[in-house]
Amino acid sequence: MSKDTLNVSGVTYTTAEAGYFEKRKLKRTAGIWGLWGLAVAAVISGDFSGWNFGIDFAGFGGMLIAFALLIVMYYGMIFAIGEMASAMPHTGGAYSFARAALGPWGGFVTGLAETIEYVATTAVIVYFSASYADGITSELLGVSLPAWAWWAILYAVFIGLNAAGAAISFRFAIVVSIVSIGILLVFSVMAAFSGLFSVDNLFDIAPEAGQSEFLPFGVVPILFALPYAMWFFLGIEELPLAAEEAHDPVRDIPRAGLIARSTLIVTGILVLVLNTGIVGASNIATAGEPLLDGFRAMVGDEAAAVLALFALVGLLASLQGIMFAYGRNMYSLSRAGYYPKFLSLTGRRQTPAVALLVGALIGFVALILVDALGGTGGVAGAIVLNIAVWGAVIAYILQMISFVVLRKKYPNANRPYRSPWGVPGAVIAGILSLAIFFGFFINEPARPAIAAVAVVYVVMLLIFALYGRKRLVLSPEEEYAVSGGLHGDPQKEGYGGTVEEQLLALDGRDDSTAP
Repeated sequence: MSKDTLNVSGVTYTTAEAGYFEKRKLKRTAGIWGLWGLAVAAVISGDFSGWNFGIDFAGFGGMLIAFALLIVMYYGMIFAIGEMASAMPHTGGAYSFARAALGPWGGFVTGLAETIEYVATTAVIVYFSASYADGITSELLGVSLPAWAWWAILYAVFIGLNAAGAAISFRFAIVVSIVSIGILLVFSVMAAFSGLFSVDNLFDIAPEAGQSEFLPFGVVPILFALPYAMWFFLGIEELPLAAEEAHDPVRDIPRAGLIARSTLIVTGILVLVLNTGIVGASNIATAGEPLLDGFRAMVGDEAAAVLALFALVGLLASLQGIMFAYGRNMYSLSRAGYYPKFLSLTGRRQTPAVALLVGALIGFVALILVDALGGTGGVAGAIVLNIAVWGAVIAYILQMISFVVLRKKYPNANRPYRSPWGVPGAVIAGILSLAIFFGFFINEPARPAIAAVAVVYVVMLLIFALYGRKRLVLSPEEEYAVSGGLHGDPQKEGYGGTVEEQLLALDGRDDSTAP
């Protein structure tokens, strides 16, 4: 049977083959606490390491200001994302929002930014998890493995966990989130009562001429600290990617986002103040294991292996959460035809196992290159570390633009949840994201990451322009955009079928003419 086609905004849709969506089903298993666990798990490793490098750029005072600015940014952004997710409860998340607001090209650019963010972040977490794991086995068991072997083991274990079923993934996320929070609370209590905490330690970086102890390098370096402060929250925006696996995404995604955000603000401020006050700003600024250094200061080096095990729990929590994110992101873009369609096959357990495997292979190859070119201390390491934040910032900016556009483009669309900060909140979040974007351009160490992302975009956009845009499928995200919101909730309205047939009968219509 010949396929019907629909030409919209420079792309071509064709009817999906029989059984297409049946081979790409997800299973609804998550309640509000499963979603909370997923969001916290994705982020919590940022409390254990990574954030502290911002102090090296801006001092403790500058980092504190950066943290406060990001609280505002993430409130505005998560409120806006919650509203869009309730209107578009599709797995696509950021790609779905931008597709409806900015067309197929905007959707692809935004979705690709999130793929880059999540695949790179997973690789970074695998790298540090392997280092911790090898230190533990070497100290306790006398067994050491090559780095590449640990990477393969970690990827294999967590692909297996994520592919085993969504219910298992969400339960694991809840458990490791609770354990990680418990570790951070134990650290905080120990630090508060250790007698080692000192306000003077927060400001022990010698200021440059004309500057203060609070801002030892001046105001401008706050821009350079912002990307590192993002590690306290980076990943929480993945919640909409669980929309088709949540029992009630319209209600629970905004609520889970609010609870998770509050949780992460509390743990972030505890770590920022107490960890720095124990170790000292000058020492923690370049520490590879800031939380462990805090524990060591209080209990000594003899417990280092046990403490490393604690830190590893936090890293593995985020490995689970971020791997879930890239799997669903790649699944949604593949289901619509932007990526090869085989990536969205879900199999008997109804999880995107193929996308999980392909994302892991990309990350593994990136780690091999990092190791060959000097590890995280070399140029390649700096590229991978900054790519994660760079991809996130691009996605943030485009999502906030999408929110403003959708308020104007679809003023009467069904929005079961509305952002309490509305358009001003999205604009503030977008401006702060732009500030981080600008900070990357003027910060020399981040420039290789910009070049790397630019290369990826040139290659992927060429492939899409020459091949992919002519072979799209009316997935739920695409149907919502093309129909102007006619097909909004796949949980209630199903996939493809009558709505797809109606849309394919309207060949030549542009998105802007949708009812």
